[in-house]
Order: sequence, then C-alpha cells, then structure tokens
Amino acid sequence: KDLLRSPEIANILENSDFIYMLNQASDDRSILAQRLNISPHQLSYVTNSGEGEGLLFYGNVILPFIDRFPTDLELYRIMTTKLNEVA
Repeated sequence: KDLLRSPEIANILENSDFIYMLNQASDDRSILAQRLNISPHQLSYVTNSGEGEGLLFYGNVILPFIDRFPTDLELYRIMTTKLNEVA
C-alpha cells in the first residue's frame, strides 16, 4: 500500500499509456481507483474476478475484458503459469 501511494509509482502510472490490471486487493483497488479514475462499475472487473478477467487501460480509455483461453491448446501449455499444470 505504501508503494502505491509513493510519488514514484504516481509518476509511473501517469506516464503509462497501457496498463493490464487483474484482480486487486481491496485497499489496492481503492488507491488505484483514485489514481486512475476508475468508476465503481469498472472496479467490479478487478474485484474477486476470475482468471483472465480485468481491465485494460489504453490512454484515457478503460476496457473491461474477459479472456477465456482454451486450455487444450499447445500454446496454453507453453504459456501457463500454473505450477500444478507444468509437467
């Protein structure tokens, strides 16, 4: 929480044209909502969200997304970060 409140992080967020945000803890959501002008409705996409759900920030546009990537593909096997799925 202290990190998100720091001036350095404020500068990074202000200078980032692209942000990919997934599920966030409650306190972090509050800080990010204030810093990034996220509406309560938009926050629902990063509140107890499932895998592959979140918000994309591009410039001043905020897009909610849900990405259901097929798990039976070779590409999924290569890219997964789930240790229990890596043989």
